[in-house]
Amino acid sequence: MKSRLRMLARYQGKFCVGLAVITLSLTLAIQPVLAEVSDTYWGTLQNTYYPGKKIASGAFIQLTAPSRADSGAQVPFAFSIDYPMTAEKYIKSVSVFVDANPVPLAAIFHFNPSSGKAEISTRIRLESDSLVRVVAEANDGQLYMRTIPVRAEGGCGGAVGGDEAVAKAAAGKMKLALEKPLKIGSFSHVKLLIKHPMFTGLQRDLVTQGFRPAFFINSVEAKYNGKTVMQAATFIGISEDPNIQFGFIPDKPGTLELIIKDNEGGTFNTSIPVKEG
Repeated sequence: MKSRLRMLARYQGKFCVGLAVITLSLTLAIQPVLAEVSDTYWGTLQNTYYPGKKIASGAFIQLTAPSRADSGAQVPFAFSIDYPMTAEKYIKSVSVFVDANPVPLAAIFHFNPSSGKAEISTRIRLESDSLVRVVAEANDGQLYMRTIPVRAEGGCGGAVGGDEAVAKAAAGKMKLALEKPLKIGSFSHVKLLIKHPMFTGLQRDLVTQGFRPAFFINSVEAKYNGKTVMQAATFIGISEDPNIQFGFIPDKPGTLELIIKDNEGGTFNTSIPVKEG
C-alpha cells in the first residue's frame, strides 16, 4: 500500500509540473494579444499637424469608446469637454485622430459659444488596434489632448458589396431629431442620421475586385436661424451612414438647418422647426 501511495504521489507531482508548463506556455502565447496598444505614431503625427506646439493634458476631456469593438467599421465614439463656452473663453475646435489608420485624421469639429458645449457622439472606423485621441483647441490657442485605446480591425479596407451607382444615388438622405423636452435658452441635443456609403478608397468591389473610389462626406454644418452652431470637416475615418449627435443653445424659437457636402460636390440639406416643449 505504501509503495502504491509513493507511486501515486510521484505521478501527481509530474502531472502538476506538466500542467504548470502548459499553463505558462499558454500565458506567454496570449500575452501579445493582451499587450497595451502602443503609442507608436503620435510623434510623427504631432510634427505633421502641430509642429513646434505644446499640447497639455486635458483631464477635463471625457472620452467614451469600447475597449474592444465588435466591428472596426462601426466603432461608437464620443467626447465631452467640461470647459467654459463663453464669448471670452471657449473650445473652438476638436480634432479626432485614430493613430493607426491609413488616414489618421477622422474629423475636425468646430464650435462657438452658441454650441453650448464641445460635445459629439458618432461612429468611427479602425483599421487595426489603435489609440484614439482628441486634440482640443481653445480660443486662446492653447491645445489639450486626451487618448483612449480601442481594439478593432478591418474598418477601412476589406471588401464592399452592393451596386455602387445605387449607393451613390441614395446618398444624402437625412433624419434630424431634437431631444425632448426642449427649453429655449438651455443646451439641447440633436441627433443627425445621414445615408451615405462613406467609401474609403481602400475597399475592393466584391464583383470587379477593383478598388472603389473614395466617396465620403467632407462637410457637416448646423445653422440655427442662419448662425453656425457646429461645423465639421469629416474624412474616411467616419463610418458608413454617419450618426452624429451634438448640441446647441437655442436663444429663441426658430429653425435648425443642416447642410451636408461630399467630396464629389454633392450638397444636401434638411431643417427642423425649434420651439419649446
